[in-house]
Amino acid sequence: MEGQIHTDKTFEKVVYPNKDVKNREFENCTFKNCDFSGSNFAGTRFTDCTFIGCNLAMLKLGHATISNVVFKECKLTGINFSECEDFLFTVYFENCLLDYASFAKRKMAKTKFIKCSLKGVDFSNANLTSALFDNTDMERAVFNYTNLTGADLSSAYSFDIDPEINTIKKAKFSQYGLQGLLMKYSLQIV
Repeated sequence: MEGQIHTDKTFEKVVYPNKDVKNREFENCTFKNCDFSGSNFAGTRFTDCTFIGCNLAMLKLGHATISNVVFKECKLTGINFSECEDFLFTVYFENCLLDYASFAKRKMAKTKFIKCSLKGVDFSNANLTSALFDNTDMERAVFNYTNLTGADLSSAYSFDIDPEINTIKKAKFSQYGLQGLLMKYSLQIV
């Protein structure tokens, strides 16, 4: 059933883990309480879609197009978003579990992460210019040559960002978050 086009549809409580759902198109669709964990959505196009309360852990997105997609209260652990197409890649995350996902080399200017868990997420070489990390847990998140120009991390916590290898010009940090910028110096901040 490859090549199917779905427009203006709502998918509720679809349980379809570890399946191949390749080369389909979803436009202006809503997914509620679905389980696609471990499934392969390679080559699929998602445009103006919303996922609410879905289990998408370990989803495979090789050459998928993700354009203006909203994820709320979803489990997105271990997803390699770096495999998605670059063109029009735009996402929004709210109350999501994104632990161990990868956004390496992603262009994600103005992306919003609201109340998310980003433990162990790879942001290496990503462009997060003006991104918002609102009340997000970033324990062990990887920032290597990441552009955080103008990003708002004022309520983010548990991050470790090296200002010598990352671009942080005009980024916002709270006074409590400053220790995450000084971690490599092994200072005792009291």
